Amino acid sequence: MELRTMLLSLLLVPGVVCYAGKTQDWSPLYKHTPASRSQEDASLRSGIFKEAKKPKTPAISILDSDQGPAHLQADEPESTPAAVNKDDAELPTCLMCVCLTGSVYCEEVLPDMTAVPPLPKETAYLYARYNKITKITNKDFADITTLKRIDLTGNLISEIEDGAFSKLLLLEELTLAENRLVKLPMLPSTLTTFNANNNQLKTKGVKANAFKKLTKLAYLYLADNELEAVPHLPESLRVVHLQNNNITSINDMTFCKGNTTRYLRTNMNVIRLDGNPVGLGMYPNSFICLRSLPIGRYY
Repeated sequence: MELRTMLLSLLLVPGVVCYAGKTQDWSPLYKHTPASRSQEDASLRSGIFKEAKKPKTPAISILDSDQGPAHLQADEPESTPAAVNKDDAELPTCLMCVCLTGSVYCEEVLPDMTAVPPLPKETAYLYARYNKITKITNKDFADITTLKRIDLTGNLISEIEDGAFSKLLLLEELTLAENRLVKLPMLPSTLTTFNANNNQLKTKGVKANAFKKLTKLAYLYLADNELEAVPHLPESLRVVHLQNNNITSINDMTFCKGNTTRYLRTNMNVIRLDGNPVGLGMYPNSFICLRSLPIGRYY
């Protein structure tokens, strides 16, 4: 009987030691069972860390499963510069923003976004509204020639370098409303819509030919600025908003062509001049080419 007891004890002890050794890897990193850990590893491998734009070389690597998720590590560009390519540089933007096919949405980003982020090369639509961007440089859009729409409403932009949009040959809509601009940069001739409402623009900050060469421009919004005069308006314009500025006078060439009574401006549908100190009733010959009178004060 004693011999049987001893044999049973010897057989059981290694099993206990083996089990303890097997569970030692899971504690203290895990409070889960091996089965639940397998499920968690499967979830990790199935793409929890998959981004809207997945880079060719993953920026996050998952180590062997027996090391546990506590060992998830991010690549460090400083220590391995040779392993980081252009696609990896795009990933941080898509972590802060929402990247869909051709579109990037960066609205009210935290921590504060103070500059235009690096964009995927195929970006056509950028919405970076209500951030803390202060300046647009020549490099920000130099490589993103596919851009068709840029919306930077509600930032702190006070400076735009003159060549910032020069390479955007497909750009159709540019919105810079609710910023701190005192002057306008050179604008692409491909624009159909330009919105700079609610800035600090004065006439001296808008070049005489700022809109002259924009032969496709249909919608121009410059309301709530500090303009003293109406800028040159291209023939293509349909709608122009100039309300709530400091415009004090206009002339026969502002909208029409002086005494040329045969000239009609058929494209122009809406002109808003309300909220300016100009009395439009003093310039009756200034509107003879228009289909409808401008909105404003006539007394």
